Amino acid sequence: MTRAAPTDDDAALKALAGSVGAALLARGWKLATAESCTGGWIAKSITDVAGSSEWFVGGVVAYRNAVKQGLLGVRIDTLAEHGAVSRECAVEMVAGVLDRIGADVAVAVTGIAGPGGGSADKPVGTVWIAWQQRDGEVRAERFRFAGERDAVRRQAVAAGLRGLHLDSCSNGSC
Repeated sequence: MTRAAPTDDDAALKALAGSVGAALLARGWKLATAESCTGGWIAKSITDVAGSSEWFVGGVVAYRNAVKQGLLGVRIDTLAEHGAVSRECAVEMVAGVLDRIGADVAVAVTGIAGPGGGSADKPVGTVWIAWQQRDGEVRAERFRFAGERDAVRRQAVAAGLRGLHLDSCSNGSC
């Protein structure tokens, strides 16, 4: 489990998205997002950057489990056994958005932003993020973010963008 950096402001998120975009452009790659608890905030940060249409294909906001299943291909068995806030769900979300949107790399986020909805093993602030390059290995990480709802969501957006590690992508792993 990893803790994120302090909460980023909108300008910092836009700058981070811009640096991701520059790295994508340098490789000729396109990005897709699959978001649950962030509600499209990663896509918003990306599209705040002028010219992002050159490297951002699109995203899916899959807040309800039925949308995760129908649009992203998350298996009902995965949700029943592990829940929506799990490594397994994040991994299926990132694979699903890559398959359906046709990008080169993707990020997926699922978590509990609060103030309610947490449990003993998945408290408020628990967020799973997965990253994958097309035909590459999936990398997924669990975070435990502190703060109120917007702080948790903002930290998840920053971690999702930072985790792309585009400057070190190689051998199908980002």
